[in-house]
Amino acid sequence: MIIKRFISLLILLLFCSICYGKTSKNKQPISIIINDWSSQIVLAHITGRVLNSAGYKTKYSFSPINEQWGSLSQGIDHVQIEVWEGTMATMFERVIKSGNVLDAGSHKATTREEWWYPSYVELLCPGLPDWRALKKCSALFSNDGSNTGRYIAGPWEKPEAARIRALGLNFKIDTVKKTDDLWSELKDAVKHNKAIVLFNWSPNWVEAVYEGKFVEFPEYQKECEIDPKWGINPEFHYDCGNPKNGYLKKAVWKGLKKKWPCAFKIIKNISFDNQSISALAATVDFKKLSYKEAAKQWTDENKHIWHQWIPNTCKLGSTLND
Repeated sequence: MIIKRFISLLILLLFCSICYGKTSKNKQPISIIINDWSSQIVLAHITGRVLNSAGYKTKYSFSPINEQWGSLSQGIDHVQIEVWEGTMATMFERVIKSGNVLDAGSHKATTREEWWYPSYVELLCPGLPDWRALKKCSALFSNDGSNTGRYIAGPWEKPEAARIRALGLNFKIDTVKKTDDLWSELKDAVKHNKAIVLFNWSPNWVEAVYEGKFVEFPEYQKECEIDPKWGINPEFHYDCGNPKNGYLKKAVWKGLKKKWPCAFKIIKNISFDNQSISALAATVDFKKLSYKEAAKQWTDENKHIWHQWIPNTCKLGSTLND
């Protein structure tokens, strides 16, 4: 009798241990990376709200794009919802190859990052969007009365100086300290009908508010970055533009798939197109909603979309299979 009671007690303790393990694991928050541009931050908060609806706890962790790969690889952070080919391809592909980070699929949206100008600038500088027009019109973009044009760059490392040198452009680079400074420069130029060329990207709120175009540099090929003999200048790299129709992917810590399998399925299903991302960014940068307000508004109005991202086995109230 004592032995039977002892065995029963062991079974009960084992069962409770298993249940506690599942519960405690589900209580650990999934850490979602926050970068420093609006669409990424809003999409991160939408991802958090969708995961919350499936019973997961989440938290948000700010990380510069160059530092996020270490925290993802080590499982300090778990999700990056916007991986841009133009900005992140080299490091993304490196950590995927290492096996420490998983490719969680692509959004419907395609990306482009390039020099950009408002449409009215074509009247001031005929020949645009062909990049060669900038050689003739550099003085129009000057802010000091010289013949040297001013290109306004974002607060991220880009090979812009190498491109200017390789293509023989008479431009200097003015790098802003934060993303909002780009838009302040743009709004001021539009208000006064001034010539401006600045770093921009798609999808982004700007295309939902202002008419404009990307500068068309020589078509990108990988050889442009690694073989100086490729392209129109045989002496230098980067005599080309950035990739067009780049990918917009999602990345997760390798352990997420095993530790939170339903969360992994949900993240793989999350997908936004260019128009949706541009509109979301505009709600923050143009309509001045907070990131959380924009995420709440979207999830409240689009339940028919994000409910489909959650598999039936992962619905709130289910076992979550975790």
